[in-house]
Amino acid sequence: MNKQELIAAVADQTGLARNDAAKAVESLIETIIAQLKKGEEVRMVGFGNFSVSRRKASVGRNPRTGEPMNIKATSQPKFRPGKVLKDSVN
Repeated sequence: MNKQELIAAVADQTGLARNDAAKAVESLIETIIAQLKKGEEVRMVGFGNFSVSRRKASVGRNPRTGEPMNIKATSQPKFRPGKVLKDSVN
């Protein structure tokens, strides 16, 4: 399912106009992104948790030359599914 199909499904299930459903889906995504940028966690009980994992800077090796290279510290978004979601899939 892609984003457009998700919007169509939300519109069908809620009875909203497709335009309103698109706004709702976009707003949800933008809100989650904004909270993750602030370093906050987004918890949806039963569905799962969105969080940010921080990776420290490290030294790696260039695969072609074998020379050491610096790898910058990064932040990675993470999703941990909730119990209800896990149980419904299994």
